[in-house]
Amino acid sequence: MTTDHDFETTIPVRFRDIDAMGHVNNAVFATYLEQARADYFREVVGVGLTAVETVLASLTVDFQQPISPDQTVTVGLSVPDLGESSVPMEYEIRLEDGTVAATAETVQVVYDAEAERSRPIPTAWRTAIEST
Repeated sequence: MTTDHDFETTIPVRFRDIDAMGHVNNAVFATYLEQARADYFREVVGVGLTAVETVLASLTVDFQQPISPDQTVTVGLSVPDLGESSVPMEYEIRLEDGTVAATAETVQVVYDAEAERSRPIPTAWRTAIEST
């Protein structure tokens, strides 16, 4: 996993993110990754995530540090190598002081819902992603 990321976004920790243990619930980390993907597709690819015909094929999170309330986290995101239809992404969730709270990996697959199968990454997306 890389530590230099092509894209970064900041996300404030919300009250609803906190669980009974007083830190961000582990499931919310996936929401932070989703927000980073949405920001990435909007800002880099030029299309909103709701308009992107992809499915999440895999998600792996390695938790390293709890996240406390009243913080803002930074999510770094990189796309290491595009596949024919897959968009692998590597993430690093950092606290305000730079401490790594988690690293993660996802794979988005471009999907044709009508045909119920994967399809190639659109050329415009590939060009935008490869230019970052």
